[in-house]
Amino acid sequence: MNPTLDPNPLAPYLPLAIVLLLAGVLSLIIVQLAAALGPKRPSAIKSAPFEAGSESSGPARQRFAVKFYVVALLFIVFDVEAVFLYPWAVNFQALGWFGYVEMLVFAATLVVGLIYIWKKGALEWEH
Repeated sequence: MNPTLDPNPLAPYLPLAIVLLLAGVLSLIIVQLAAALGPKRPSAIKSAPFEAGSESSGPARQRFAVKFYVVALLFIVFDVEAVFLYPWAVNFQALGWFGYVEMLVFAATLVVGLIYIWKKGALEWEH
């Protein structure tokens, strides 16, 4: 028998299968424990919506101002910039001047965008 041929080609996946099985079993155990140990006597107070310790105000289905979404999108844009900066910084020496100039172009594009939204007043919070 040739020692280089593995009789079971799926053997390297055994640890992954064990982890997936343990995760599945653990999730079932947690769900069963929550059902067994959870509250059994519902009441009006326990079923009431809880909003940071105070009574709920207004309907749940209300419109939100667009500024909330604008701020969220701006956060995502600058968060993605940070994600691109890390691998660039790790490979900075290997990239040389070309990588440096490319990152300057990338950062300049984001700075121009930041100046634009600043001038448009997207960062101003009205009361």
